[in-house]
Amino acid sequence: MSTESIVPDGEIDRAFSIFFNLKDGASPAKNSTKRHLSDVKQIFVDATEAERILERENPLVYEFYELGIPSHPGDLAFGTSITYPGKVAGEFYMTKGHFHQILETAEVYYCIQGRGFMMMENPEGKWDCQELTPGRAVYVPKRFAHRSINIGDTPFITFFCFRADAGHDYKTIEAKGFRKIVVEGNEKPEIIDNPRWK
Repeated sequence: MSTESIVPDGEIDRAFSIFFNLKDGASPAKNSTKRHLSDVKQIFVDATEAERILERENPLVYEFYELGIPSHPGDLAFGTSITYPGKVAGEFYMTKGHFHQILETAEVYYCIQGRGFMMMENPEGKWDCQELTPGRAVYVPKRFAHRSINIGDTPFITFFCFRADAGHDYKTIEAKGFRKIVVEGNEKPEIIDNPRWK
């Protein structure tokens, strides 16, 4: 029997298994989607510094492995997210962040490697930020946008799972970002108000 599994196309009506590498989060069954600084420069507060970095290099900020689960009610989407270490003007590398199109959707993230924060907020303004280290999981409640932030020196790798038909809403976050940002402090990361929010 083969050790590699192919994610079924169309309706999922059979069991399948798939391999994820616990060292780097990669899955040989799929190619990752990559986000370089040029793709996400607008998410950082200091756009000028982001442009300065891009004059020298275009670093990989994060990537993720999605398995292409069909967006049918009752199915589960899952995969891995890898956010790399780095900063733009002291603001830690992070994912774009998103709400789900079906707002009443929760999600679970389990930390495999590294150290990071999960920043969360809902449309009414309530926010939370949970630290993740290997072996810890965070439950992102329904109605909460969420973003992964790497606060360490090694890749921050998580495994995620949510309802397959939930979709992603990036546009709501793109306008002003999250209410809070995470920056380098004197002794530890600091959570501060996002100056884009007035």
